[in-house]
Amino acid sequence: MLTKESKIYIAGHGGMVGSAVKRRLETEGYEGIIGRTSSELDLRNQQAVDGFFEKEQPEVVIDAAARVGGIMANNDYPWQFLYENLAIQNNIIAASHEHGVEKLIFLGSSCIYPKHADQPLKEEYLLTGTLEPTNQWYAIAKITGVKMVAALRQQYERNYVSLMPTNLYGPNDNFDLKTSHVLPAMIRKFHEAKENGHTPVQLWGTGSAMREFLHVDDVAEAVFFTLNNNMKYDLYNVGTGKDITIKNLALLIQDITGHEGNIEWDASKPDGTLRKLMDVSRMKEEGWSYNIEFKDGIRSTYGWFLEHLNQIKEVEIES
Repeated sequence: MLTKESKIYIAGHGGMVGSAVKRRLETEGYEGIIGRTSSELDLRNQQAVDGFFEKEQPEVVIDAAARVGGIMANNDYPWQFLYENLAIQNNIIAASHEHGVEKLIFLGSSCIYPKHADQPLKEEYLLTGTLEPTNQWYAIAKITGVKMVAALRQQYERNYVSLMPTNLYGPNDNFDLKTSHVLPAMIRKFHEAKENGHTPVQLWGTGSAMREFLHVDDVAEAVFFTLNNNMKYDLYNVGTGKDITIKNLALLIQDITGHEGNIEWDASKPDGTLRKLMDVSRMKEEGWSYNIEFKDGIRSTYGWFLEHLNQIKEVEIES
């Protein structure tokens, strides 16, 4: 039974999702939250992870740790995206099982579903077709994590659940143009183009692909909901059930940032999967749905970006 004193380990507590979950738990008065930075605990190291679990004995684990990035990063670092994500989640899930963790929530991504699956994406479409090549490395790792959770539920009746959020955005997102996802990359590009005299903004693809976006505070709310309820299934989609074309996303961000220049589309670059709309009916049946509307979420995210821009640049220089 989860209490305010329960020891809750958030893997990846400093990242966008992990920090949002930590904020949500703290607002409810949870006092037993545990976190370790990557320098304090290398989650790729099985012995180190096992030693951490042996010492801390967490009762609840939220796995929000992963190597993440957009199309360019997945294409440039396939080995790292496959191996590191497999190692991280394998160590966390195995240690949770071996040390008797009562409840585990494994966080993944909508990219686990086949490229040509029917829309909207239902949980039962998993492994019914081939993956999108531009993010297959990350997807294969996350699919393995989903199946590990399912196996532990089936064989040992563990109260473990996988949540697959759609594309996330919000505070603590990655705005590095070399490794970021489409929405934070657009915020950065349009802002800098505005600051440079409203110069043209170049974007990948044709703008015809459609994407669904969820504010990170909403996924934190979904995690909190899952922690406090007995979930019927092992796998749940977490999203809004609404999507937008990349072109309209660009126009929306252009308007919010105040950029007045041109948008130039590079059709020689990939669009990625043409559509990835989530069916969120399972979570709705359980009693959860999103709260933050898209335009409001982008405005607040741009505000956060402006407040932290100097810090973001300092980190990029150091790395």
